[in-house]
Amino acid sequence: MSVTHRSERIELARLPSGVRIETTVHTYEGDEDGPTLYTQAAQHGREVNGTATLRRLHERLLDADGFAGRLVAVPVADPLTFDHVSYTTPEILDSVNANMNRCWPGDEDGSLHEQMAATLWEHATEADAIVDLHTGSPDMATHVVFMEGDGPSRDLALAFGTDLLLGEQAGEDADEEWEQRDFSGKLRVAATREGIPSITPELAHSKQIVEDAVEIGVVGMENVLRELDMLPGDPVENGDPVLARNHLGRVTAETSGLFRSNPDIAVGQRIEEGHPLGTLYDPTTFEVLQEPVTDRDGVLYSLALEATVTSGAGLGNVAMIRDENPE
Repeated sequence: MSVTHRSERIELARLPSGVRIETTVHTYEGDEDGPTLYTQAAQHGREVNGTATLRRLHERLLDADGFAGRLVAVPVADPLTFDHVSYTTPEILDSVNANMNRCWPGDEDGSLHEQMAATLWEHATEADAIVDLHTGSPDMATHVVFMEGDGPSRDLALAFGTDLLLGEQAGEDADEEWEQRDFSGKLRVAATREGIPSITPELAHSKQIVEDAVEIGVVGMENVLRELDMLPGDPVENGDPVLARNHLGRVTAETSGLFRSNPDIAVGQRIEEGHPLGTLYDPTTFEVLQEPVTDRDGVLYSLALEATVTSGAGLGNVAMIRDENPE
């Protein structure tokens, strides 16, 4: 059986000068009927390992046997942030919705990001499942996020793999920070609420292509295709998954200063409540300003590595373990 591939340039929106904001949509179809999977990368332009993942997956799919159904892939969902190697757009381009992943399902008559999201939403809502590839910073452990309580999305996360699967509470079940940060406008949340199982893998690192991260992404994507019976076989091992609940309440800096993280800990490790995260001090007087500690037992999935921090900045996140063996 062969895989048919085609690509199409589509217009997402227009800049004030009339320059079109465009991206490429790839479609892969098998000889047999099957479900449709939508996947995209680089909503945040500095998160390039998702884009590299789709390039490598492209090469493998062209030689794949037994492919069924349809895969729709958008390697660069947000060309504005990609060209600026940034997380959000410059305010002058979209002061209303600087973060594209806060305005789904979009609005064809709205701001630039709302228009772009609305265009891609048409492709996404034709799918039976969605994988929105992201890339965490170097101080974040690789993980996959899904909406807490949605069984089909949990199954996708488990199939994708990685060492950490995070169930994220949403809406009334979430804490106040969830609403304050406009998480209801994430693609994954909007799609799950439309009845489309959706996950957000957060691969390691940003701004640089990291081979290990890309390979985890490719194996994860192939596993999702197997889970959906779009590729033959069962999902293969892609980490030693632990199921945890996403903890949005972070350990934060009480004031501004210079933060030295604890050299004896690293993201991904188990940690107990009260474990020292490091020392925050005044760089001019050397006065210790804060000695932050973890607020619960669980998996340390982020730890601030950039030393200069401002008041309220996140210093660490701990995910509460729910299931050691989610199989």
